[in-house]
Amino acid sequence: MVRLSDMTADDAAHLLSKNCPSFPGEPFVAGPPLKDRRVAIVTTAGLHRTNDTAFDLTDIGYRVIPGNVQAADLAMSHASVNFDRSGFQDDVNVVFPIDRLRELKTAGEIGSMADFHYSVMGAGWEPHEIEPTALEMAALLQRDNVDAALLVPV
Repeated sequence: MVRLSDMTADDAAHLLSKNCPSFPGEPFVAGPPLKDRRVAIVTTAGLHRTNDTAFDLTDIGYRVIPGNVQAADLAMSHASVNFDRSGFQDDVNVVFPIDRLRELKTAGEIGSMADFHYSVMGAGWEPHEIEPTALEMAALLQRDNVDAALLVPV
C-alpha cells in the first residue's frame, strides 16, 4: 500500500478530498456467534473470473465470484497504477482470502460459506457513485442468507 507521503501532490489531494459519509443510527448490529454465521467475501481488488468482463477505471459495477472458484480461474484488472499486483500473483488470498475462509469452515470456526462472493474495482469512483452497486450487492448477500461479510479493501 502506498503512503500519502510517497504519492504525487495531485494524487494525495484526490484521496484526501473524498467525503466519508455519516450514517444515522447504529451501523452495526449484533449477530449470531461466528461459528453459526454464513460468510461472504467482498473485495475491492477488481477481481473477476477469466471469462468475465474486465474492470476499467470508472467501472462501478461488480463481478460475482462463485464460492467454488479456483485461483487459476481468477484475473485482476484493478486499474490503479498505485497497486502492486505481485501479492495477488503469488497468492490470491492476499486480496481474496477464499482458501482461508474454506479452512475456517472446515475447522468449524464459521457456520458456512456463501455460494457467491463479490468484487468491485476500488479506484476511480466517489462513494455516492458506488452506492447503487452496494445496495444491489447487499440484496444479493441477503438473498444468500449471508450474515457476515469479510470486507477486503485493496
